[in-house]
This record gives sequence, structure tokens and C-alpha cells, in this order.
Amino acid sequence: MLLTILLVFHIIICVALIITVLLQQSEGGALGMGGGPSGFMTARGAGNLLTRITWTLFTLFLLLSIGLTLMAASQRNSSSLTGGIERVDPNSLTRPLQPEAAPAPDAQPALPTAPMPQSGLPLTPAPATPTPAAPQ
Repeated sequence: MLLTILLVFHIIICVALIITVLLQQSEGGALGMGGGPSGFMTARGAGNLLTRITWTLFTLFLLLSIGLTLMAASQRNSSSLTGGIERVDPNSLTRPLQPEAAPAPDAQPALPTAPMPQSGLPLTPAPATPTPAAPQ
């Protein structure tokens, strides 16, 4: 919950920082505003104000970034992705395979069964073919 609130606040600070940087002129004139020789919003006063706002927003952005990173790292699960995988013995990869034990001669091997397709047609046995008689 706190992480979500700080993340929303972080996004708001990011947008405000982008806006203040874009408002400044590249020459340092800040908004290019004219005005009287003295006053709050003269070219020099606006430049100083925007510079202070920019540095304040940058400091907040940097502190929130570090804080969010540390909070997310502390809430993350400490188990790794490969923690549940069985370890493979590298020596078992180079050993030859041992043959399976042969079944007992009197035991009948189990036949695999495959599922029958359901076509809706009745199954009819194939007609028996007559075997030719042996010549005498």
C-alpha cells in the first residue's frame, strides 16, 4: 500500500520535473519573460525560481527513486527461480546407460492400448479372406 502511494507521488514529481525543465530556456533566460527592473518575475528572478524548483524536484526524485528501490527489494521474495530444480550430477551424464532387466519368459508383455476414435459408425469385423489350398 505504501509502495503504491509513493510510486504515484514519484510519477507526479517526474511530470513536474519534466515541465520545469522544458519551461527553462537553454541560455538561462527562464521563460524569456521581460518585466520591470526589479520584481519577482523578472527574467533573472524567474530563472532563479525555476532553477530552485528544478533542483528541489530533482532531489525529491532521486530520494524517492532510492527509497522505492530499497522498499521493493525488501518486499521481494528471497527464493530464487532455480531453487526448486533438482541438482543434476555431472558424472551421471557421462556414464553409459545400463540395460533394463529382461522380463521373465513366462510373463506376458502388456500391450499398449490406444484410444479408439469415436466416429458414430458401428464397428464391423473385416471379412475373412480365404486362404488358398496347398497344391498336391
